Amino acid sequence: MTNTLYDALIAPHANNTQPFMDCDDGQTVSYAGFVQRVAQLAHVLRDAGVQPGDRILVQAPKTADTIALYGAAIQAGAVYLPLNTAYTQSELSYFAEDATPRLIICDTKDFARIDAAFDVPVLTMAADGSGTLADAGDAANTSFETVSRAPDDLAALLYTSGTTGRSKGAMLSHKNLLSNARSLTDLWEIGDKDRLIHALPIFHTHGLFVAMNTSLLAGAQVRFMQAFNQDAVIAELPKSTMLMGVPTFYTRLLDDPRLTRELCANMRLFVSGSAPLLAETHTAFEQRTGQRILERYGMTETNMITSNPFAGDRIAGTVGYPLPGTEVIITDPDTGAPVPAGDIGMIEVRGDNVFQGYLNMPEKTREELRETGFFITGDLGVAADDGRISIVGRQKDLIISGGYNIYPKEIEDVINDVDGVLESAVFGVPHPDFGESVLAAVILEPEATVTSDEIAAQVTAELARFKHPRRYIMRDALPRNTMGKVQKNLLRDEYGV
Repeated sequence: MTNTLYDALIAPHANNTQPFMDCDDGQTVSYAGFVQRVAQLAHVLRDAGVQPGDRILVQAPKTADTIALYGAAIQAGAVYLPLNTAYTQSELSYFAEDATPRLIICDTKDFARIDAAFDVPVLTMAADGSGTLADAGDAANTSFETVSRAPDDLAALLYTSGTTGRSKGAMLSHKNLLSNARSLTDLWEIGDKDRLIHALPIFHTHGLFVAMNTSLLAGAQVRFMQAFNQDAVIAELPKSTMLMGVPTFYTRLLDDPRLTRELCANMRLFVSGSAPLLAETHTAFEQRTGQRILERYGMTETNMITSNPFAGDRIAGTVGYPLPGTEVIITDPDTGAPVPAGDIGMIEVRGDNVFQGYLNMPEKTREELRETGFFITGDLGVAADDGRISIVGRQKDLIISGGYNIYPKEIEDVINDVDGVLESAVFGVPHPDFGESVLAAVILEPEATVTSDEIAAQVTAELARFKHPRRYIMRDALPRNTMGKVQKNLLRDEYGV
């Protein structure tokens, strides 16, 4: 029997005694030990009534067993559904109703509440690795007959962040995940001599599929951290070769005087994604460490779409070129026709990485996934003559004022260049005459004294009048989701009244 993902990511390591995960508690899980643990947890899933194609819903701490549970779901032919550990009971109820899981795995502390709310079996995991899942796994056999799964069979179900409207369940196949892992492993030259610092959450594409699938495929070692800990990351940099992070990781490291060129001498790759990286952060990191952060671009529905080159120019503010085997076109949002290089349009993508559709939402699937196979991302971008892609912003963030299209990123770039400004978020709110008017939320650097009038003066000098924010709102922080993306919908709600 063949199982597309298991055969590529896990089965080859059955006799591999090399270390796989080094955990916070000092535990080291070998590759061979991981394969055995996957088998044990696959038995637990089957004993709980999980059949091929069933969903297992996981809202649990980040532990070595959580990764083994992901592997077990693959080996048992199930569909893995990880959820943000911050989701409330109400949100969890929506996901459970939509996905109809056969089994729920939750944090031990949440068992009574979740067990009472849902009419499905519930197993538990605690941050220290204990729980009913671990107990059952410890008693299970270390070999399991792998369930056959074809490339187009579902492997995972990931829900979009739901910043507008209901969260949508993106159905991801074995082929979707494996094709992307192979492209990234080859492009970034990940091998069995690499050691990755992993401080990302594992309920998200970046932390689970980009980081763990590439490590498994390459046989790399992973320093597996439950969360980003600045002291721990600093301590691991000299012993590691890669860090995959979000922009917040890099701004925090830059605030630490221990971050030096010497500290990073063994590192060969710093990756940033999940949210835009400010050009200032990119430049400051290179000046401090001699390393240019590699930005890439992806979505829940597509995994990774583009990447700056590993060997070649990594240009701040761009997300690089389409991955091998992935087609990207820039189209007119109204007509779907391709636009010339240099023109702003909708980013569309086609390839083996593109998902199978939205669970229980056939109409939404038809709206966003063309019959030609191109997925309409909702992101506005521009392609250079050589094919390099830059993101302008989300279509839903586009501001239309007085008939003019206003792209927030253009204004944000000017504001962020003002001395004393740390970052900004430009968004539109309703206006009775113009349809929308432009507002800017601004975060200053510590001890900075720049005023809104001074910021406005620079914007006035560089941008046409219709792009000028009507108001500059000085804030201590911008609202963000767990992956660091600015939630402009919350700003619109707060200031659009």
